[in-house]
Amino acid sequence: MNQTLVIVFAKNKLLGEVKTRLAKDIGASNALLVYKRLLSITEEATTDIEGIDLRVYYSHELDETSWVGHVDKYVQFGDSLGDRMWNAFQKGFDDGYQSIIGIGADLDQMDKETLQVAKEKLNKNDFVFGPAADGGYYLIGLNGVKGAYVFQNKPWSTSKLLELTLAEIDAKDHKYELMDTRNDIDMIEDLRLSTLADEFSVFL
Repeated sequence: MNQTLVIVFAKNKLLGEVKTRLAKDIGASNALLVYKRLLSITEEATTDIEGIDLRVYYSHELDETSWVGHVDKYVQFGDSLGDRMWNAFQKGFDDGYQSIIGIGADLDQMDKETLQVAKEKLNKNDFVFGPAADGGYYLIGLNGVKGAYVFQNKPWSTSKLLELTLAEIDAKDHKYELMDTRNDIDMIEDLRLSTLADEFSVFL
């Protein structure tokens, strides 16, 4: 067991349940194709990372077609996004991990190097965040259970999420460091600006 854990929060590959905002422009079937591609990028980025363990938390049910092998898989639980994330983090801390990094499966630029950098930043800070261009974050890391408050009473899926979270951290005099700003693929404009634009140009 390593001291650092990465948790992937993944949606199951269900038609009409993934990339719903993107689906409004390209259709549910095409949005599902895009999500499957993002999921494969995330799987590659998180498999066999030196010095880091991995757990995958699915939205609805365990998926045996992704992350095939000896990877711990769970189903998310909790009333809000914050609850679901913290429940997964708390179990990791309860199981003995000292630092935990959480990511989704919405980023075309996720790779092993990004996760290693996040791990290094957590060695010197209470938190690490990967800011998303929309005001949220694509990565969050906690160094111990004292950071539980960042999941409580937050404006999820709004442009103020990271700003308000960092303000609360500052008020508590805790330390954080930021990664590079990147863009989740949620809308058709995001797909057009992504590294997947050529691959899915027929939709654009």
